[in-house]
Amino acid sequence: MKDKKPLLEMVNISKSFPGVKALENVNLKVHAGEVLALLGENGAGKSTLMKVLSGVYKKDSGKILIEGNEVEIHGIKHAEKLGITIIHQELSVLPNLTVAENIFLGNEKFGKVSRKINKQWMRERSISFLEQIGCNIDPDTLVKDINVGEMQMIEIAKALTKNSSVIIMDEPTTALTDVETKKLFEVIKKLKNKGIAVIYISHRMDEIFEICDSITVLRDGKYVGHVETKNVTKDELITMMVGRKLEEQFPYKSVKKSKTLLKVENISLKNKVKNVSFEVKAGEILGFAGLMGAGRTELAKTIFGDYKKSSGEIYINGEKVTINSPKDAIKHGICYLSEDRKKEGLILNMSVRENMTLPNLKNYENNLMKINKKAEKEEVDEYIQKLSIKTPNQDQIIKNLSGGNQQKVIIAKWLMLSPNVLIIDEPTKGIDVGAKKEIYEVLNELKSMGKAVIMISSDMAEIIGVSDRVLVMHEGEITGELSRNELTQENIMKYAVGI
Repeated sequence: MKDKKPLLEMVNISKSFPGVKALENVNLKVHAGEVLALLGENGAGKSTLMKVLSGVYKKDSGKILIEGNEVEIHGIKHAEKLGITIIHQELSVLPNLTVAENIFLGNEKFGKVSRKINKQWMRERSISFLEQIGCNIDPDTLVKDINVGEMQMIEIAKALTKNSSVIIMDEPTTALTDVETKKLFEVIKKLKNKGIAVIYISHRMDEIFEICDSITVLRDGKYVGHVETKNVTKDELITMMVGRKLEEQFPYKSVKKSKTLLKVENISLKNKVKNVSFEVKAGEILGFAGLMGAGRTELAKTIFGDYKKSSGEIYINGEKVTINSPKDAIKHGICYLSEDRKKEGLILNMSVRENMTLPNLKNYENNLMKINKKAEKEEVDEYIQKLSIKTPNQDQIIKNLSGGNQQKVIIAKWLMLSPNVLIIDEPTKGIDVGAKKEIYEVLNELKSMGKAVIMISSDMAEIIGVSDRVLVMHEGEITGELSRNELTQENIMKYAVGI
């Protein structure tokens, strides 16, 4: 396959925005029937490169060749006519339309005489395209009644209706279960067999090694290299991505534990959490492990007052406290970082500064009940430096920051409130390798400051690498407690499945 001419080639692509060189002489090539991984940290230029390829942005310089012929791409529709389709991380399905209507959205079939939409034709063709990818969803079903994995299949079927020869998948498994991910990989193999090239963007290394034939790596908007998947190791890829060796991927810091900051006794939440008791000390990272649906997030939100507990008691510094809302929790020094930072942690159209100071505005009020902008800006600058947040300035709209930097802004937001207990749910979800290490360093710093950190994570290596102690949950109950020297994948899984 590699001896043949590439189906698609991008040569020395450059793209600048005001004050930012997003891409500089970037190369990419993919063959028919090949799955190419596009790797790089957040901000490496992956999305910009794919937006150039899919017609969202116009390149400043360089060449794009399809089957050896140079093309100029004039917009999204033109890219689709050339056989290039992108499936975005945020799926663009319309919930109140049927499966068939979504598959042919913008590409509807009209009757020659009546000029009405030919729904029967679209229905029959939808069945055909879905069958090609081994999917048997009823085309008359409303999209709001199907799961995320099936929505992903609709997007792929939609790409097939446009005779796509290149399909770009941007973080396609972020919202998928393991079963749905397996199904997606089966579909990708079917696409390969049809001679379709897939460009696959993901932070999940295991997926890259399972499904991708070759890998192109970008760093800081520049091309680093192209390798065959079978000829490279994870460590070598990480070095290519971050420009340095990550010998210590999970930096662990031992801190002397002191008094118990938070203690919970027999906390229950309907049938989600069942009589859970534990304590966490100052200077400790307490990890919570378990399979999906084990009740870890529900427990965290109950402690934070987001959910009303059915029973149980909460103690802060040895004193029983009443927590009926997040406001109560914050007053008692407990803060919670949600696993869904975009929906529950940030206001995406507001600035870095506004997101960071929103829960803490009273601290900047002067005698006239107005915000002291100078004091607010000074403290925001202090936290930007302290947490190494990469942003052009504090007025940058937060949705334009990478995932890792968004996460640091949320951490800064809560640190400004000087909490004693920080509950952090899936701290590095959707964050690239280099930024993960920076988040771990922040958690270690909190330990050194005498804070208590409760970390919920589905990443086994993260739980083992960062925690001082781990509690494992299964079906709403704590089934095991492991000290740091007992932390192994086997021990965690034994308790996670209820053995």
